[in-house]
Amino acid sequence: MPRRVLIMGAAGRDFHNFNVMYRDSAGHQVVAFTATQIPFIENRLFPAELAGPRYPDGIPIHPEKDLDRLIRELAVDEVAFSYSDVSHAYVMGKASQVMAAGASFVLPGPRDTMLAARVPVVAVCAVRTGCGKSQTSRRVCQAIRGAGLTPVVVRHPMPYGDLAAQRVQRFANYDDLAIHQVTVEEREEYEPHLAEGTVVYAGVDFGAILKQAQAECDVLVWDGGNNDYPFYRPDLWITVADPLRAGHESAYYPGDLNFRAADVLVVNKIDSATQQQLDAIDAAISALNPTATVVHARSDVTVEKPELISGRRVLVIEDGPTLTHGEMQYGAGVVAARRNGAAEIVDPRHLATGTIRDVYAKYAVGPILPAMGYSNQQLRDLEQMINAADADTVVIATPIDLARLITISKPALRVRYNLAEAAGSPTIEDVLKPLLDAVPRGHA
Repeated sequence: MPRRVLIMGAAGRDFHNFNVMYRDSAGHQVVAFTATQIPFIENRLFPAELAGPRYPDGIPIHPEKDLDRLIRELAVDEVAFSYSDVSHAYVMGKASQVMAAGASFVLPGPRDTMLAARVPVVAVCAVRTGCGKSQTSRRVCQAIRGAGLTPVVVRHPMPYGDLAAQRVQRFANYDDLAIHQVTVEEREEYEPHLAEGTVVYAGVDFGAILKQAQAECDVLVWDGGNNDYPFYRPDLWITVADPLRAGHESAYYPGDLNFRAADVLVVNKIDSATQQQLDAIDAAISALNPTATVVHARSDVTVEKPELISGRRVLVIEDGPTLTHGEMQYGAGVVAARRNGAAEIVDPRHLATGTIRDVYAKYAVGPILPAMGYSNQQLRDLEQMINAADADTVVIATPIDLARLITISKPALRVRYNLAEAAGSPTIEDVLKPLLDAVPRGHA
């Protein structure tokens, strides 16, 4: 009899693990997914057209809070843990919960889940959400283009809508964002690449995505999500570490894997870290991955119209996931506000309404506003809070142009941040050079 499997996920790696490990395995029968971490992704169906002929009715997706009941009622033999950016203690707590209910607990690994490409793959991952993966991925793409080659980005999945329609998504311009009805979180990852002329792929079926993406590039760039490890086997594995959260590189799953497996470790935000924090990261590198090439870098923060900050009361909007499961208390927006002489950072928490009130209740977010937009209602809640805040200026540090999506009634400005290698450090060009020199020109 096939083993009855439940996959614990958050609308990303769970679907990938199903596709590559379980979909065609006669020895396994996936009876359910569970969902957590992201709002509005449970109580739906992984559709039959994606699940394949062994699953003519599709596969139900339940809230993770029902895990014990599902293991019992569905006679689950094996639970595959398939999401990211959680502490080791959290993972083992889930393992104990699963095993106490009678099932085995599985962590699918790289050999079973990574797909091989026919073009070189550069993977950009991190030890936590909010380390600076996106700016590092953009820097990698710039270096690839500078070498006369064509990059294409494949982004870690964020399929929060119609899963069948999102099987393979290709983004070449801003119009494609509207066509695919993407969320704010998706826009945050796609827009900066599109602004630099880089095609982005995402979706659900990363085997089908790979076939299309590798056909139009010389080098494929895996742009990781959260602190997950790559879906494609990398020829160069880059992991970004954050000294502001020194110690997390060995305490969170699977960021610890990324830190240990990396060919290149980018120690970002050195301009914001203390010497003690930098020393702690260096000690972790010596202990866990002493052969990695280390790149030290700043996260350069730039502001349009800094005069709108100086001496004014500002409302800061930060990247949502960085503040929520990334557990940061602030981001580039607060850094920009402080550096440019804001009189006060206005606390918006008392204005929270609807789903954003739930975000503040669940996560230890500080006196700033996370850019949440997983639904139209959440965007409306965000708009209402911004316009009700007693602030002179709105400082927007999410990577997207938020004014495209909501109406902001106050003066607003955007904060941008880019990776800049420190003097004397190896550069991204340096670490890419051996790989890029071997790539035939004109493939794409």
